[in-house]
Amino acid sequence: MHTVRQWLEQLGLPQYAEIFAENDVDFEALHLLAESDLEKLGVSLGHRKKLLKAVSELDGGLALKRESIGAESERRQLTIMFCDLVGSTELSRKLDPEQLREVMRAYQQACRHVIERYAGHVAQYLGDGLMVYFGWPEAHEDDAERAVRASLEIVQEVKKSSPSGPLAVRIGIATGSVVVGETGAGDASVPKFAVGETPNIAARLQGLAGVDQIIISPSTHNLLASAFEYEDLGERMLKGILDPMRCWKVLGASGAEGRFEAAHGQAGLTPFVGRDEEVQLLLRRWDLVNAGEGQVVLLSGEPGIGKSRIIQALRERIAEEPHTRLRFQCSPFHVNSALYPVIEHLDHAANFAREDGLEKKLDKIEQLLRKGGADISASAPLIASLLSLPTQRYPALNYSFPKQKEKTLEVLTERILGLTRSEPVLMVFEDAHWIDPTTQELLDLTVSRIANARVLMVLTYRPEYTSRWSGQANVSTLTLNRLGKRVGTELIEEVTGRRIHGS
Repeated sequence: MHTVRQWLEQLGLPQYAEIFAENDVDFEALHLLAESDLEKLGVSLGHRKKLLKAVSELDGGLALKRESIGAESERRQLTIMFCDLVGSTELSRKLDPEQLREVMRAYQQACRHVIERYAGHVAQYLGDGLMVYFGWPEAHEDDAERAVRASLEIVQEVKKSSPSGPLAVRIGIATGSVVVGETGAGDASVPKFAVGETPNIAARLQGLAGVDQIIISPSTHNLLASAFEYEDLGERMLKGILDPMRCWKVLGASGAEGRFEAAHGQAGLTPFVGRDEEVQLLLRRWDLVNAGEGQVVLLSGEPGIGKSRIIQALRERIAEEPHTRLRFQCSPFHVNSALYPVIEHLDHAANFAREDGLEKKLDKIEQLLRKGGADISASAPLIASLLSLPTQRYPALNYSFPKQKEKTLEVLTERILGLTRSEPVLMVFEDAHWIDPTTQELLDLTVSRIANARVLMVLTYRPEYTSRWSGQANVSTLTLNRLGKRVGTELIEEVTGRRIHGS
């Protein structure tokens, strides 16, 4: 196999050859394409999945079999993180060796706990540094995102890991093709390492980073879409790298409300075809909500089948009608973090800015709660505690843990009901298959309270999630199936036609 065109023909997808050629997609670039990139190029959903699977089996376009690399080696695309502790030399001068050992142990444990939560693999401890693989031994479609999210948490966790004072790190991240295999002349006691340019780039980016900064490579940046906010550092010369490399500093998670918005960023959405019946059902439930009958719609389907796209279509159809929109997004990284979707929602709804101090955040919380007619003296302390904001503004909460949780859930539910007094509420709860148990309790409570309130709750999830409310009078179940061949063909023609005519 010599060209991308021949490769596409072998896959039975020759119709994309010209589009790939126009956009300079060669075998090297194929390894850097995310699903959102393929969508921008006009590749249909089914073909995107087929292409990504085929790309994962490629070996730099040469289709080398893994056996040819070595019996104990394999070629993989990895995202590699280098994390280095700032000021370790200064610490070694200030601290007794035993104290220094405890500081280093606390630092490494803080890093490891975060890395493991994001399914990363600590390949090597390098004194005061770590080399981490995301994508080996287990690969995920979002390994680049996992690496960056883990890095952001490491920056925060390391600050509070040492009793000797706050610590800081520098982090570099790069994504690319490597060979992972045995070293040490076959000595099984020596760990496997990734060989290639990618580890070197990650190490050089870490050297470029300032205190508590995360610097990423172009290949990593290309995979992240709009999931984060960045500062473009321009092109930099890195030691051992022949050409200048454009680098980005990660500033934090983006303001996108959910995975759908983050994945699509500034890119246009695909045409909406073949789901009119599903949207009409949602609109009929919305009419009932406007009449005072609270509704729940359970929207299930396989990954990538269009659940979020249907929600987007509903939002567009009712955009001109007065209503309040609440968005909650579950995360695969926080399935054991109590009320994580709620905390993220409140952070976004209160419009917290990176530069906000404690008092400013408390002011914003109170303003948010007033919109629902809440009793500030009773609700604000509970919400502040939920958001881990230390405060002397309110009296101390002297509840047992179960009682505080009960009262917090009640405040959250009352906020939703309070908003309905001025206008209907569209409450979207995405990816419930990743829900944590406490958030599930909140949903159970909310569903039990909205039957006579102007609330439309739409819950999206994959088939592995089991709803607790099926069969209730105000609960509808909507299972998405694959689009038929005719509709799929129409979608391809819409996308490719729009691209050709520049519309």
